[in-house]
Amino acid sequence: MGIPMDIRDAWVNHRSNLMIPSPDEDLKFLRSQMCTQEGVREGVKSASIACVATAVPTLIAVRTIPWAKANLNYTAQALIISAASIAAYFITADKTILECARRNTRTLYDKQQS
Repeated sequence: MGIPMDIRDAWVNHRSNLMIPSPDEDLKFLRSQMCTQEGVREGVKSASIACVATAVPTLIAVRTIPWAKANLNYTAQALIISAASIAAYFITADKTILECARRNTRTLYDKQQS
């Protein structure tokens, strides 16, 4: 089947803007990418710490506490550990990205005031 040539060409031309972005727009894009990368880095750090912080007590509890030994199978243990890690990742990444964006906005505002 495939995509007809004229539709494909229209889609390719639609993607490329005819307008050349200004240096200010390029700087905004670079700053937003840096904020995103910083958020991902901090989120991974936080998720790895949360993984260890929840894995150790969970695994110890499953081996020592009779209720946990009877009721928490491998899937439940994995869900407990991964839920804490995922929550830590997204919370930290979100906070970091928002803080970085706020910092960039303040910098731009201070530039305009001067």
